[in-house]
Amino acid sequence: MSLTINHNMMAQSTARILGQSYQALATSTQRLSSGLRVNTAADDAAGLAVREIMRAEITSLQQGIRNANDAISMIQTADGALGVIDEKLIRMKELAMQASTGTYSSDQRLIIDSEYQAMASEITRIANATDFNGIHLLNGNLSGTSATHNGNGIKATGPMKVHFGTGNDSAEDYYYISISGSTASSLGVGLSATGANGKSISTQALAQQALDALNNAIISKDKIRANLGSMQNRLQNTITNLAIQAENTQAAESSVSDVDVATEMTEFTRQQILTQSAVAMLSQANGLGRLAMQLIGG
Repeated sequence: MSLTINHNMMAQSTARILGQSYQALATSTQRLSSGLRVNTAADDAAGLAVREIMRAEITSLQQGIRNANDAISMIQTADGALGVIDEKLIRMKELAMQASTGTYSSDQRLIIDSEYQAMASEITRIANATDFNGIHLLNGNLSGTSATHNGNGIKATGPMKVHFGTGNDSAEDYYYISISGSTASSLGVGLSATGANGKSISTQALAQQALDALNNAIISKDKIRANLGSMQNRLQNTITNLAIQAENTQAAESSVSDVDVATEMTEFTRQQILTQSAVAMLSQANGLGRLAMQLIGG
């Protein structure tokens, strides 16, 4: 290489190498400080795309877990209210048994029937008052099959659609929770009940007929509770599966996105040494012009 004054090619070459080493050092510093191997699309365009898809999947799965937990809380609310209704039905059967015997007068049976009707009214009140986040659970609004669900309006009608998956496939991402009505009328007891049996225990014959109606009401209530219990167990299994899926997806996202600190620290040290060496050599290269001046002066 010639010794020139206008162009110091050695300094230019050293400056270019210094710039490359400094840029690599900056990239390594960014990765170590952020903990991410991929910080911009320039680092790894395909990796960035894969990472963002995985991140969307992970956040959706985590929200799905929260959705399923909310559904479990709702089921527990309904089951708790049905437990209270169960107590009322048991008391009503006890009253019907009391009124069915011949040792009571008609006036006494009317007194017994007044409590019977009060229990029926309380069952209806509980069923109509039980709600979760403003959604009534036991008044019959959530009864029916999945075919009757309609979510086109601002307020969905029919069975509740619990969505927990990341897509919109009915076999994988959601299912319906149906809760039959639990008012006294729906259970067939009290004055509001359809049919004669179970409406009243004001006479011995009506009291005896009410026993069968109350047995059917208790069975109907137990079926509702059993369905809710099985649905709660299903949701618990769903949450477990979603948590495992989110964990595995997080591990896959980490392998794509996270920096290997040991490897990157080695690269950081290497680039740091190269940068320091290039700075020293650039200082030396910038002094070559003085050598030329010494020849001219000589």
